[in-house]
Amino acid sequence: MDAAHPPHPAAHPLPTREIEDRWQRYWAEHGTFRARDDGARPRRYLLTMFPYPSGDLHMGHAEVFALEDVVARYWRLRGYDVLNPIGWDSFGLPAENAAIRRGENPAVFTETNIATQAATAHRYGVSFDWSRRLETHRPEYYRWTQWLFLRLLERGLAYRATAPVNWCPADQTVLANEQVVGGRCERCGAAVVQRELTQWFVRVTAYADRLLDDMDALEGAWPARVLTMQRNWIGRSTGARVRFAVVPDGGPRATASASPGAGSRPDHVEVFTTRPDTLPGATFVAVAPDGSLAAALCAPEHAEALARHREAALASGEIERTNAQRPSTGTFLGTWVRHPVTGERLPVWAADHVLPGYGTGAVMGVPAHDDRDARFAAAYGLPVGSGETWPGVEDAITRLEADGAGERATSYRLRDWLVSRQRYWGAPVPVVHCPGCGVVPVPDDELPVRLPDLAGDDLLPRGRSPLASPAADAWRRVPCPRCGAAAERDPDTLDTFVDSSWYFLRYCSLGDGTPDDVPFRPEDARRWMPAAQYVGGVEHAILHLLYSRFVTKFLHDEGWVDVVEPFATLLNQGQVRSGGRAMSKSLGNGVDLGEQLDRHGADAVRLAMVYAGPPEDDVDWADVDAGAVRRFCARVLRLADGVGPVPGPGESGPGARDAVVPGSRAHALRRATHRTVHEAQDLLDRSRFNVVVARVMELVTAARRASEDGPAAGEDAGAHAAAVREAVEAVVVLLSLFAPHTAEEAWHRLGREASVADASWPVVDPGLLAADEVEAAVQVDGKVRARVRVPADVDERALEDLALATTGVARATAGREVVRVVVRAPHVVNVVTRAAAS
Repeated sequence: MDAAHPPHPAAHPLPTREIEDRWQRYWAEHGTFRARDDGARPRRYLLTMFPYPSGDLHMGHAEVFALEDVVARYWRLRGYDVLNPIGWDSFGLPAENAAIRRGENPAVFTETNIATQAATAHRYGVSFDWSRRLETHRPEYYRWTQWLFLRLLERGLAYRATAPVNWCPADQTVLANEQVVGGRCERCGAAVVQRELTQWFVRVTAYADRLLDDMDALEGAWPARVLTMQRNWIGRSTGARVRFAVVPDGGPRATASASPGAGSRPDHVEVFTTRPDTLPGATFVAVAPDGSLAAALCAPEHAEALARHREAALASGEIERTNAQRPSTGTFLGTWVRHPVTGERLPVWAADHVLPGYGTGAVMGVPAHDDRDARFAAAYGLPVGSGETWPGVEDAITRLEADGAGERATSYRLRDWLVSRQRYWGAPVPVVHCPGCGVVPVPDDELPVRLPDLAGDDLLPRGRSPLASPAADAWRRVPCPRCGAAAERDPDTLDTFVDSSWYFLRYCSLGDGTPDDVPFRPEDARRWMPAAQYVGGVEHAILHLLYSRFVTKFLHDEGWVDVVEPFATLLNQGQVRSGGRAMSKSLGNGVDLGEQLDRHGADAVRLAMVYAGPPEDDVDWADVDAGAVRRFCARVLRLADGVGPVPGPGESGPGARDAVVPGSRAHALRRATHRTVHEAQDLLDRSRFNVVVARVMELVTAARRASEDGPAAGEDAGAHAAAVREAVEAVVVLLSLFAPHTAEEAWHRLGREASVADASWPVVDPGLLAADEVEAAVQVDGKVRARVRVPADVDERALEDLALATTGVARATAGREVVRVVVRAPHVVNVVTRAAAS
């Protein structure tokens, strides 16, 4: 044993903290979990969604870390060089709001929490490569977030525009559509309203088709519900654009003073429809009340009503407005359009179920074919129209194109990504506003644009960014990088989802020789990407995962990465609950991981979390018995002590194994060991971790009984001892995936010099996997007509087929009708017959 290898104490008690500390020191001193990246082993990149530093780690972190560490340790045992990094998504509203309450800079709160969480993660024993640690609030990181934004700006994919946006009145900032859940802020739960503001957007819609079509390659590797959620969010619809000419005498043109956003009156209204075949039944046209089209079409006498409607629509969330069961509010605009087929005049209404960003912001109302249109028509006394349709969609599009009334079109539910925030704690938008030059990017060599040092009341947003306040004047006022004239920095910061859209690429180049001249080295990404597996919550199915996929595709187009998808497979974990409810400190049922480690120890919490159910299922921590799992860990240590550190005569090596006699206790134990390892490999590959734990527990019981009973009369003692040692070593290797500290201790007590983390996956003897054969009696009407040898685990259908194929059954059933076949696998098959009908 080398001097650095820790000695083990007296055997039977389980001094959890002592064991944890000893092996965590060993791993740190030996760099056990650092990715070697030397080409000696095939590489695999494992990634977990990195935590936000709010307080200590909670039980949700306990679950995701336990699950992903099973994978990391399993891959290491299978011979892979595993990259398993850790970091913190450390910008964002919670830290800023906490800092405002405390009167301090958010960095103080953030870094204190990161230190607390890092200590807990170390104690939890997760096999992270700590040399690749990152925090997104560090200037050396957000410099490259700003660099990414500027590359998007150069390519016309980042732009500034005035548009209706989601506004959280509590957090005083705008939100992307994806951050509004049920009409409320996904961060604080406040009801979201809409305002018209000038903001920064990223044109993810330019990649809509690729984001959608590339998901075909993820089928079977990502959870089906995640793929469905993304497909629905992108919402590609095919159909036609149809033009309805505005009736010249259908109402006077609106003026800018009559309605906000009014402009010159268009000569036609273009609608998007997925059912152009229903065009003959159209009886009205509806436009979004908060879109520019409504303002341009509105007659002066209806402008006041439209203004009220517009404000109400802006105050409603998109989900609420598009709810098909919710009554849609309407305002007649005093304008008429001409039906392109019948020539009839159709009224134009503003209706809040129409959204300005979907399609053209206008739809045709066909009450005879659409329930919502029918309810709207009934509410406002509009005609239902005929149920007439054209023969088919394709024929309808052909006819529209021939008549010059429309053409084939595709529309998307996906909107451009709103990335600017009116808050302090984020990466500053790296542009300068110059009176002469306009928007000017900050040169790359002047990045990062660092945050000024603000704290306390200076962080209050007050409806605008704190960086626009007098406290930030010295930071904001700078010369224009292009002409040198007095200019101002953009006062907004980038949303945290920009930070997390590319962090997995930065990990590839961290550690020894971290680059300071590029965000990551393309050659590093080429070796590690895509991440072989990503582990995290389904709540990020749309936001983070969609943005990460977009950024990866953009960087692929720019030549930075070879892959078009960042994550080859995805594992979602369920939610950790307490007493049937989601854990929450406000509900009084929140549970900190650190408290549970003090009470039960790291291995008990990890093993209990994994054993509680399949990864995707919710876990109610109130129902989990971590104490029982800790007692199991102690039982494994006692089992290892019983085997002893020094093999006895004939206890190891080929000779001892050759002495194992089929049918002996040693043979039965060896079969159980090899079957367990073989089954565990299949289960781990399918993420059925909880079943693996159950199989390990069964093998522990089998090994303990064999150890206590000893060899049977006439059985070779050395062969029996070798079988017990083989079983216990297999237990320890498998247990290292779930309870690594206990496994390391047991491995050491078995006399092994190196860490069990450096062991290899046990080799399975195929000869020990074959099922035992038994003799099955085949009866016809209760009389034995044949006997067949079959595997002991034969299934009923296979046994029935074998029985019916025997010569004896064929003779006994000749000329008779088989009524039914009763199978009692693996021992009996009874064929019931009756005389055949004449």
